[in-house]
Amino acid sequence: MTSLTPNKARANLESLYRIFTVPEAPDSTLGAIDQAISDDVTGFLQTHIVAIERNLEEIEANFSSSAIPEEPTYVSEYTEFVKENLVAHSVHTAAPGFVGHMTSALPYFMLPLARVMTALNQNLVKVETSKAFTPMERQVIAMLHHLVYRRDDDFYPSWIHNSQHALGAFCSGGTIANVTALWVARNRLFPPDGDFRGIAREGLARALKHSGYEGIAVLVSERGHYSFGKATDLLGIGRDHLIKVNTDENNRIDLKLLRLACRRLQDENIRPLALVGIAGTTETGNIDPLEAMADFAQEIDCHFHVDAAWGGPTLFSDRYRRLLAGIERADSVTIDAHKQLYVPMGAGMVVFKDPTALSAIEHHANYILRHGSKDLGSHTLEGSRPGMAMLVHAGLSIIGRKGYELLIDMGIERAQTFAAMIRQHPDFELTSKPELNILTYRYCPGAIQQILADATAEQAAVVNSLLDQVCQLLQKSQREAGRTFVSRTRLHTAGYAEELTVLRVVLANPLTTDEILASVLAEQCEIVQQPEIQALLRQIDEL
Repeated sequence: MTSLTPNKARANLESLYRIFTVPEAPDSTLGAIDQAISDDVTGFLQTHIVAIERNLEEIEANFSSSAIPEEPTYVSEYTEFVKENLVAHSVHTAAPGFVGHMTSALPYFMLPLARVMTALNQNLVKVETSKAFTPMERQVIAMLHHLVYRRDDDFYPSWIHNSQHALGAFCSGGTIANVTALWVARNRLFPPDGDFRGIAREGLARALKHSGYEGIAVLVSERGHYSFGKATDLLGIGRDHLIKVNTDENNRIDLKLLRLACRRLQDENIRPLALVGIAGTTETGNIDPLEAMADFAQEIDCHFHVDAAWGGPTLFSDRYRRLLAGIERADSVTIDAHKQLYVPMGAGMVVFKDPTALSAIEHHANYILRHGSKDLGSHTLEGSRPGMAMLVHAGLSIIGRKGYELLIDMGIERAQTFAAMIRQHPDFELTSKPELNILTYRYCPGAIQQILADATAEQAAVVNSLLDQVCQLLQKSQREAGRTFVSRTRLHTAGYAEELTVLRVVLANPLTTDEILASVLAEQCEIVQQPEIQALLRQIDEL
């Protein structure tokens, strides 16, 4: 390693000092980008994000060195690297034609507020590092708690700033929120009892021996989020004890099959820890029968958790709130702010009906999380956390309930409009009708639909296998073209015995218009004229 001369070392030290104390001039590269984003984020993204010209392997070549740069460099030089290698080839998730995943355009005010949040650099683990942010985070959690549970206004003053308890937890996303909910449920199921000091102290094996159970299980529909597999793994429950119950023709958990699954668990002396209802499945946007599931959870005496990471904000809508009837009976509810609360990535929450529930996972450290303090870090899985509550608070304050209601209503009704377009188009087949603002469909021309209607089970399997390849190639080509984008998944759908490859659309971006959705279908009709896809369609015709 080359040593630095005293002058060079001093110059580098001064440069590093300036990085932390002196911002670049407004007309500098970084300052210009910052100003351009502030002035018109949509225009900036449209100008600087190019259509996908490089594949992933080519982009990876710019990030293939493991060597840490030896010398400091100018911020402006690094900014050029960012422009050429990150901005230019990022995915334009804010584009109104990007309707394939759960990302959207952000309200313009989120960008300057995010800079304020970063500049303040508060750490929400401890009041000593987040003096004003901690009470604000507690207020935001109370706002979401009230949205879900609708407790009387006189309930909240006793709990919002209670140093012994918390109404919920802020997390980096729905995965940690779901893990937290099941962690609380697990610890409450095995509290200290006599000479048993509780599962948090003695572990799951000792808890099962003490209680006389062979194991514990979590029940969720087959449409449940993959985070529950992680949760059962982390909490020692075991992925084999995540019981995935098949769904009905509307992608909702089948209650009869749920009862059968519980009987099998009972026969094996396995205790149901939690029943999970989904309020907005990731793949199809459907909602489980939450009221009936709340009844069943009460019957079998287990924790009832609702994963409303996607669909929770539907509660803002007077027109569609009824779709989530029963959510107020849940013991815990997950909501992701970086989905339909339109906050940048990294903001999830879990709220608990019982304000004392989080005490089951309370933890302390002498140097930071002391007994009796109002630190929210004592009730969270994560330690250091940024002040994302500020951005959620901003959305709730600036957009307001009525603003979110408008956004929710627009998304649901646009999905209904797009579903009607698909039904009316002779070359597409709707595979899941929208309940919220997500739907699935596939390319399946009318002539092939007729072939499937008359086919035997074996013939239908061959046709659907070929259509799966068509849809995969179609989706990949559309993504690579970079003009519009839909995602894809595989689902069991009504009328077909086998799992199908289907196209998936998420309609949360308020900038997406009916004309743009029509262009999505038009582009797909152009793509299927490609020789490779036409060859597959001819194979179907020749059957």
